[in-house]
Amino acid sequence: VMGVSLTSPALGRWFCHAIPFAILTLTLLFLYTSVRLFHEWPLVLPAQRSQQSSLLELEPPSPSPVLTALLQITSGTLTGCRPGVQSCNPEGPLPSQIGPELTALVVPEKEEPPCLGPQGVLGRMMSPFLACLSPEGDVELSPYLAGWRELLRFLTPLGSVFAFATSEAFVKVTALESCVHGPDASHYASLATMATWERQAGLLERPGTAPRDPARASGSRTLLLLHRALRWSQLCLHRVATGTLGGPDAGVQCGDAYSIALAEHHPWLIRQAARLAILALPSRGHLLQLACPGTREADARMALARAARVLEDVYNRTQSLLTRYGLLQLA
Repeated sequence: VMGVSLTSPALGRWFCHAIPFAILTLTLLFLYTSVRLFHEWPLVLPAQRSQQSSLLELEPPSPSPVLTALLQITSGTLTGCRPGVQSCNPEGPLPSQIGPELTALVVPEKEEPPCLGPQGVLGRMMSPFLACLSPEGDVELSPYLAGWRELLRFLTPLGSVFAFATSEAFVKVTALESCVHGPDASHYASLATMATWERQAGLLERPGTAPRDPARASGSRTLLLLHRALRWSQLCLHRVATGTLGGPDAGVQCGDAYSIALAEHHPWLIRQAARLAILALPSRGHLLQLACPGTREADARMALARAARVLEDVYNRTQSLLTRYGLLQLA
């Protein structure tokens, strides 16, 4: 008989190749059918469908974001993807893997030191100084002087050094307050109104000329002296807050600030006395504890740096206005 006869060994080899291929084909067919049925069938079992009428008012639970993403990838329906494209990036971000209830645990909010609060030493000082910066670019005098009062209250424990280095800031704050609350108070609402009115009324001193009676100095001149003292305070606090560990102590830092902000306006004898007095300032650690009692050094440094930044903002605004109205040469 002409033809090909399948011997027993040949038949065995054929079955060895055919059976794995058939199993693979059935497996792929089963997976494909399962995915299609999963999308087409509702998630409620047939035995539970009779209870749907009593549960219509309840919203079905939202599927897990991870499950949703996996199903979209399996069926090729991920946003922004098209069939036949090998690499595809979604148009929007993938769902967050952190639930809302865990967000606070992952990124905890850091509480501010108490000294920055409304009743804190630095908070009481920062609040009026911030309030004196008007949206129109002016400096309101009443909150400005209130901020000075709090600054002096903070620095009073340092002794007579501060008052000496700032030419008796207490006296000057009181003198300017008498203008702000005096019979001409309407002209002393802000730096701009004060400078305009005093120039028109002929109350400004000639440049380089000191008044015979300091109590009768113009408000503009008194503010200029406070302005220079504020610069010294700001530089001193900033350097104490940001100085490197093991570096120069508070006395050296504030002495350098004095050289920058005030020394050029004082005669030689006063400069030498001021530098010696400033070197007697308490240590950086003591100053930080005065600023933020009972607070870790790192938090106290941060708080003091923020307070110094507020003083810097007030100084820069005031400096700009004094320059505009030609008041920097009054003293």
